[in-house]
Amino acid sequence: MAELANCSRCQAVFVKTIRDVCQSCYKEEERAFETVYRFLSIRKNREATMMEIVKATEVNQNLIIKFIKEKRLRTSQFPKLAYPCERCGVDIIHGRLCGDCSDDIKNGLEYYDKMESQAKEKEERTNIYYTYENRKK
Repeated sequence: MAELANCSRCQAVFVKTIRDVCQSCYKEEERAFETVYRFLSIRKNREATMMEIVKATEVNQNLIIKFIKEKRLRTSQFPKLAYPCERCGVDIIHGRLCGDCSDDIKNGLEYYDKMESQAKEKEERTNIYYTYENRKK
C-alpha cells in the first residue's frame, strides 16, 4: 500500500510506491541517465573513468553510482567505470566492498565466533562438579 514520504532529493511530500524520489526528481534522474548513457554509448567514451563522465556530462557522481548499483550501467560493458568501496573508498567495479574490506570483516567474524566458542567451552567447564570419595579400608 502507498504511503506519504519525503523525497530523498528535494524533500517534497509525495506518495511513495516503488521509488524513493518524487515524480519530478525521477524525471530529472531519467534525463541524467539518458545523458550519461548517450555519452558512454559513443565508442571512444566507453573507457571513460568516473571523473571523465562527471566532467563531460555534468551529472552528479552520486547519481552515476546509483545507476551502477541499480545495474542500469554495467561495469562489464564499461571497464574503467568504478565507484568507491562503502567502507574504505577504494575504487571497485562490483559489490559494495572491496576485497580487503570484505576479508577484514570475514576475519573479524571468524575471530568473534572463535572467542564466543572458547567462552562457551570455559562456561561449560566451570559447571562440571567432581566428587572425591575417600574410602577407608
